[in-house]
Amino acid sequence: MGFLVIFIQKAIGQGIGILYGALGEIMTEKSGNLNLGIPGMMYMGGIAGLIGAFLYENGTANPSGPVGLLISFVCAFVCAALGGLVYSVLTITLRANQNVTGLALTTFGVGFGNFFGGSLAKLAGGVGQISVAVTGAAYKTPIPGLSKFGVIGQIFFSYGFLTYLAVALALALAFFLAKTRRGLNLRAVGESPATADAAGINVTAYKYLATCLGGGISGLGGLYFVMEYSGGTWTNNGFGDRGWLAIALVIFALWKPVNAIWGSILFGGLYILYLYIPGLDRGAQEIFKALPYVVTIVVLVITSLRKRREYQPPQSLGLPYFREER
Repeated sequence: MGFLVIFIQKAIGQGIGILYGALGEIMTEKSGNLNLGIPGMMYMGGIAGLIGAFLYENGTANPSGPVGLLISFVCAFVCAALGGLVYSVLTITLRANQNVTGLALTTFGVGFGNFFGGSLAKLAGGVGQISVAVTGAAYKTPIPGLSKFGVIGQIFFSYGFLTYLAVALALALAFFLAKTRRGLNLRAVGESPATADAAGINVTAYKYLATCLGGGISGLGGLYFVMEYSGGTWTNNGFGDRGWLAIALVIFALWKPVNAIWGSILFGGLYILYLYIPGLDRGAQEIFKALPYVVTIVVLVITSLRKRREYQPPQSLGLPYFREER
């Protein structure tokens, strides 16, 4: 039982950052924009949050955990949202190719994170000297009391603030998309922007807002890996391919935020499964780390064969909208 509890905890720990990235991409894709820059924006959010916390803690005699948490949270969200704004200007206003723009944004975001991460390390006195212990501890603080309720407490209540925010955000996004007027308008923009425009919906505004907010949400995934998962440290290229896993999770979850919750835990478990199988060589480990992508491909094949509309992406996904073509 102890082994299973630890494995579930580790799977959840791996999955939450992926969940943030997937939720940001779901919101973006519901507007018809395909943003492959999510991995880069996760790096931008992670390093921006760390810089904000570092400058606060080193500039204050008695830093407060909640204040450091708030500063780093805002920095991460705003920086990643600005990445979404850059993508929006290029693809919505200038109608640049969405795939190329997204890939360029990923390259830029990773470089952005690594550059400022290295610069911050030098400022702190060298590699491994970055310390935001107060803010990191605030992020890792579990729910008081509940985490001590045996196995249930260990599995469900032993995590920090960002873990529960991710789940709440997924539920809120699901409600927004299915039950609110603005959410239905957003889905209409993603399905048929010309029809939505004819109905009086401001297509450009919805696309901009969804893409920028989606970018900000994905940036919280980077903040999670830096603060809650790593305890307030930075490693260049430390996120690995988790940003791409987030994009794969969108497909696996069939563009449904609630599915992304349990899907992220599954992906997290598959991603670390090789660590619990003794005797694997490096090649076998890499094969096991690819399991989330294999599962996604299987889901793609199955949903393509079934051809049910609710299992498909928005009809206008990745297509630029030219208003004069109505």
